[in-house]
Amino acid sequence: MKFTLQATDHATRARAGLIQTDHGSIQTPIFMPVGTAGTVKAVHQHELAQVIGAQIILGNTYHLYLRPGTEVLQKAGGLHRFMSWSRPILTDSGGYQVYSLSHRRKITEEGVTFQSHLDGSHHFFRPEDAIEIQRRIGADIVMAFDECTPYPCEKAYAKKSMELTHRWLDRCCTYFDQTTSHYDYRQTLFPIVQGSVYPELRRQSAEYVTQLDRDGYAIGGLSVGEPAELMYEMTEQVCAVLPEDRPRYLMGVGTPANILESIALGVDMFDCVLPTRNARHGLLYTAQGIINIKNRKWKNDFSPIDPSSPSPLSQQHSKAYLRHLVHSGEWLGAMIASVHNLSFFLWLVKEARAHILAGDFSVWKKEMLERIQRRL
Repeated sequence: MKFTLQATDHATRARAGLIQTDHGSIQTPIFMPVGTAGTVKAVHQHELAQVIGAQIILGNTYHLYLRPGTEVLQKAGGLHRFMSWSRPILTDSGGYQVYSLSHRRKITEEGVTFQSHLDGSHHFFRPEDAIEIQRRIGADIVMAFDECTPYPCEKAYAKKSMELTHRWLDRCCTYFDQTTSHYDYRQTLFPIVQGSVYPELRRQSAEYVTQLDRDGYAIGGLSVGEPAELMYEMTEQVCAVLPEDRPRYLMGVGTPANILESIALGVDMFDCVLPTRNARHGLLYTAQGIINIKNRKWKNDFSPIDPSSPSPLSQQHSKAYLRHLVHSGEWLGAMIASVHNLSFFLWLVKEARAHILAGDFSVWKKEMLERIQRRL
């Protein structure tokens, strides 16, 4: 993988760059739709590529390991071939599931024992296992195995957890460097910065991962319930330490406003289930503000869902029709709304990139933040 830094905004730390992988190039800043189980919910791969314009998507190691299983994926030739997706894929390591399944797991120095949410069966992940599973899944970018701490979290626990994550990272790097891809393309490993909401721990973790000299770095353990201002403060601390010539990935973030603020702090890559999850409940993001399509005010509104949307579906169908579909629980409603929201998120980062290159990002960002957070 190669990263080229193409421009930096003069008034902020916002960056425009280019990530090159064996499955294609990615223009940053970029938003990655979440395809947890080898599918972005309610969206076909054709719409992902041709309508939404997704340059890279994310898969979930824990879910793909449980179902369909790495044996199936390897027989298929990897996740790209299994799901007919020719562009880059990033996989998380399962570390977030260690956090979210706290009632179903046990952490030791060696790894994590967890209980499947599908059938209650018990499984054990070592850092080496997490890397091997991602090798078999075949993602272009694989993540190191980490522990994601909750919020709030005592500093002593955050420090202990961070140090465990660093020891696991060393094992991930050793295993990754001693093995090769199962397929005919290269993979790369991103370490993850932890440290909860403690600035000195965040800086310490960022310094630790930087000395490992990998192709890119992720910032984990944020967007887990802490106030947005704390998230921005930690992100700023970390971006000040991470090298400028490598991409930075803020995991699990977030709202359009979160994304714009984090771009201004120097982040290049984002992912979140928010656009598709909220779409299924009728919440739409637009350049003019937020629409709750379930509201009665849209019942007789036969104007397009969003005439300025990059999605032709949002131009073709009316608010009244989409409201009817969502209220009726029709799958088509989830599909139209999901394509709409993902199209908006990809449009937003594309516009951010254009304004970084043009040199007026900070002015554009201020105006855009005021618009996109309004309730329509």
